[in-house]
Amino acid sequence: MAGIVGYGSYIPVYRIKSADIAKVWGEEGERIEKGLGIIEKAVGGVDEDSATISVEAAKNALLRAGISAKKLGALYVGSESHPYAVKPTGTMVAEAIGATPNLTCADLEFACKAGTAGLQIVLAMVDAKMIEYGMTIGSDTAQGRPGDALEYSAASGGAAFITGPDKESIAIVESTFSFTTDTPDFWRRQHSDYPSHGGRFTGKPAYFKHVIAATQGLLEKTGTKINDYDYVVFHQPNGRFPLEVGKKLGVAPEKLKAGLLTPFVGNTYSGASMLGLSAVLDEAKAGSKILVTSYGSGAGSDSFAIKVTDKIDGVRNKAPKTKDYIANKRYIDYSTYIKYRRKIKD
Repeated sequence: MAGIVGYGSYIPVYRIKSADIAKVWGEEGERIEKGLGIIEKAVGGVDEDSATISVEAAKNALLRAGISAKKLGALYVGSESHPYAVKPTGTMVAEAIGATPNLTCADLEFACKAGTAGLQIVLAMVDAKMIEYGMTIGSDTAQGRPGDALEYSAASGGAAFITGPDKESIAIVESTFSFTTDTPDFWRRQHSDYPSHGGRFTGKPAYFKHVIAATQGLLEKTGTKINDYDYVVFHQPNGRFPLEVGKKLGVAPEKLKAGLLTPFVGNTYSGASMLGLSAVLDEAKAGSKILVTSYGSGAGSDSFAIKVTDKIDGVRNKAPKTKDYIANKRYIDYSTYIKYRRKIKD
């Protein structure tokens, strides 16, 4: 079985508090924080985009993997905020980390689960012996229309994972399962600056249906129970949904804690589930079992059963940990935020 040989994350230093956004729009900050479960979110700087975030995460993953970027046979970048409509983010990232030219590369889109879709691809390619190592990245500088509910959650960040042979892996991906339907809960048409969403429709028929179905499908496929896992990571569009789906599936709250980052960084979209997994790998011990289920609007979920190996202790301190990035922060006000995110239009 193929596994994860390296991982890395990156979260921009800038933060804006939910209460400061609420103040601009005449909302009660305390009500927003409680309702969404988000205290503050990460904001990409004026010179940061999904490509630069991907590069930083990729460099950290290479440090932990201990391999040259030239050994990567494939590189996929999943995002819904690619810098260019036509020009791959992946080629820029591959060039920046020194992986070109002998590799296959592509950009992926499936809302917030594009990164985990990439993980399935590079795992399969390693399993099939098409490549020795592959990299997948989930990265976003998420958009939210000014005054819209998404503005409180849409954040910036990303994570990268390198797959390779099981004998070198810090974590073995034992199984994966996906659940997909045409459920249009969230979308952005071409030339639109901001996405639209179906309000409450995004909950029960979209997020909860797919995350629960994918998780249950994985448990059935592997013959395991939810309590067999030491850590559980669900996609986190806000701070409440992962806790609610955990309750529905009987997950002990403490098993969700390590990977629940949204209250402190917001929803990093394609990076959300992957950042949660990176935070868990930062503390998981050899033998720990991890269940990860992503979610992407449109709609679908990918679920993974992962077992940590004894190689984890030798790599985790070779690069900054996810919670190091969370702790390293600088607060900005709303006017600086809209300048950095280019929300002021001509």
